[in-house]
Amino acid sequence: MYDLTQVEKTNLFESVPSVTILKRQDLPELSGLESSRTNPDLLYTQEDSGNLNEIYLTNAKGEDRGKIVLDGIPNRDWEDLACGPGPDNSKSYLYVGEIGDNDWVYPGISVYRFPEPVLPSATPQTNVHVVPDVLKFTYPKGAVNAESLFLDPLTKDLYILTKEVGQSNLFVARYPQSTSSVTKLIQLGTFPFDHLTSADISADGSEILVRNNSQIWYWKRLPNETVLNALLRAPFSAPYFNNERQGEAICFAADGTGYFTVSEIKKYPGTVAALTFYKRN
Repeated sequence: MYDLTQVEKTNLFESVPSVTILKRQDLPELSGLESSRTNPDLLYTQEDSGNLNEIYLTNAKGEDRGKIVLDGIPNRDWEDLACGPGPDNSKSYLYVGEIGDNDWVYPGISVYRFPEPVLPSATPQTNVHVVPDVLKFTYPKGAVNAESLFLDPLTKDLYILTKEVGQSNLFVARYPQSTSSVTKLIQLGTFPFDHLTSADISADGSEILVRNNSQIWYWKRLPNETVLNALLRAPFSAPYFNNERQGEAICFAADGTGYFTVSEIKKYPGTVAALTFYKRN
């Protein structure tokens, strides 16, 4: 494996980001972030453990664009979002990862999947209700805590990277993921990442980002390369401005122009919720 203290820096993105204060300051535990494929100007975000069963809509300006409610689905610990293809090739889907388990006690995890609603003119009053598919999974050797969910748009496989001390295990659920039975995840490898909080693959499947509270790593995926083989190559260190007290989420812009991050602020009184964008050079 590679030494993360020796990785090179990438110059693909600007080192000084733009920081936009979010219009909504009543969401102190933002944990996931994703760019819509169906509504190019929209971003999805959500809060984690024990908060409302809602996905919040915003944009690069940080504006309030309403919400999506997952009917009948409690928020035990939603930790990350993914966006991309699914069962109907004519649609794009949003995936909500209920994968958090700080105490390593839950026998299984779930991912909630639904087609992206078409929202050409979303406003703060937008309130969409959905009934998602429920994808249930178990780990091969028992409960694990995780906060990083991502979808390979080339294969529709779902990936999870665990949040552990000094390491992260990569698991996969191959497509098609069952909606009627519990699927046992396949462990692919162990990586030297500490306390990972989010991950994402670009809309075209060619780039990968992984982060924790203090660092971001980047891979350029080679043609026909699997996600595992990409991650087995040493990453590049991607720009991080260190402006987030508890960096939680990351996603590529759907149009490939850069990447966004957000942070929880609950434990830091006086801190404002903000969207950070690292533009591609």
